[in-house]
Amino acid sequence: MIFAFALPTFKRAVASDPDIISDFIVPPNFNGTIDGSFFTFTGFRGIFDQAPETFKGSKASLVEFPALTGRSVSYAVLQFPPNTLFPPHTRPDATGLLFLVDGTLEVGLIDTKNNLYTQKLQTGDLFIFPKGLVHYQYNSDLRRPATAIAAFGSSSARAVTVPPAIFTMGIDDAILAKSFKTDVSTIEKIKAGFTN
Repeated sequence: MIFAFALPTFKRAVASDPDIISDFIVPPNFNGTIDGSFFTFTGFRGIFDQAPETFKGSKASLVEFPALTGRSVSYAVLQFPPNTLFPPHTRPDATGLLFLVDGTLEVGLIDTKNNLYTQKLQTGDLFIFPKGLVHYQYNSDLRRPATAIAAFGSSSARAVTVPPAIFTMGIDDAILAKSFKTDVSTIEKIKAGFTN
């Protein structure tokens, strides 16, 4: 008598970053000592000592922090004085994760089907900006600043800004609203950020 057993086959799908097979990577032109300071970024010291007058982004990317070589991660502190805008831009290299530390921010992103998604963030909120999608952040509060921390899935996350001339060259607000699949009020807010 012959018995045939059919054993079920299980496939496991795992979605994660690729494994980094070394503890760390020393950049090719690094001439310093590998000690605790190699793994420490001090470039954010003092950024809160004086409030900026315009939007300010301070970053820790591969250029500023060589220990990020091969790590697929970087970081930025974003400071928004009252009524300031980080204009529409995209990050072709990385998804961004924004954590609002203080204040409020109006954020928006446009997907590949031209749908606009907006949200008013409160202190403690987290918002994701998918890789490659046009997005913006706006502090509409006329008196209170806002501060956010952004983490990126690339050690060299570039910001490619939509040309400001689109919003300042006199194109009618209704045409811009239709082009960006939004309303005139949102266009007026974006324009206000370029004229302040």
